[in-house]
Amino acid sequence: MVGVWKLQGQPVKVGDTDLRIDGIPFKLFWDNKAGEFQYGSGRLRLTAGEKTDLFRNPRGQAEVNNSPRILFEPEGCFLLSSKVSVDFADTFDAGVLVVYGDRESWAKLCFEFSPQKQPTVVTVVNKGVSDDSNHVPVSAKYVYLRVAGLGEGAFAFHYSPDGQLWQLARYFALTSDIRVQVGFSSQSPTGRGCTATFSEIHYQATMLEDVRSGE
Repeated sequence: MVGVWKLQGQPVKVGDTDLRIDGIPFKLFWDNKAGEFQYGSGRLRLTAGEKTDLFRNPRGQAEVNNSPRILFEPEGCFLLSSKVSVDFADTFDAGVLVVYGDRESWAKLCFEFSPQKQPTVVTVVNKGVSDDSNHVPVSAKYVYLRVAGLGEGAFAFHYSPDGQLWQLARYFALTSDIRVQVGFSSQSPTGRGCTATFSEIHYQATMLEDVRSGE
């Protein structure tokens, strides 16, 4: 299935039908446009255009908030995970799981092409400005990423080589009185565009038992 972008906050459409992702029991909405997207056989491919990002530099440089995002609003505690692969070409190209409240309050978990030309797990937490952290390089062509919603504005980011054994990347909080949306994004801050593929997408309405072990 192939779709075209709609206005911010509008449902993601495939023809005249709202896009539904297997296993996610919520409507999906656009936040910013994508060059294109495809969904079929449980795989979402999302293409960002050139010079797209979600970042606010701590040094006071201009905010960039134009990366395409397909989002939904979860209920209560949850786990959202996906196998992520990226057609890497340029520095900072990435496939992203994102938690988005508003322009001041958001976070993202990225499979990103580092300046050292290595696919890398990267996290960014934004509370007015962005707190950016590179974690580990990844030798495989994919990585599993997971967002855990823990209640009271708290979240955890994990990554895994196989979707079974999870490593903690970030444990953080956003403003608790903001209703967040979560979902999928791609970005190409320095490049001409980037396509990320999300497969093995799983959503669970459950509370993570142990943040640090990931179990």
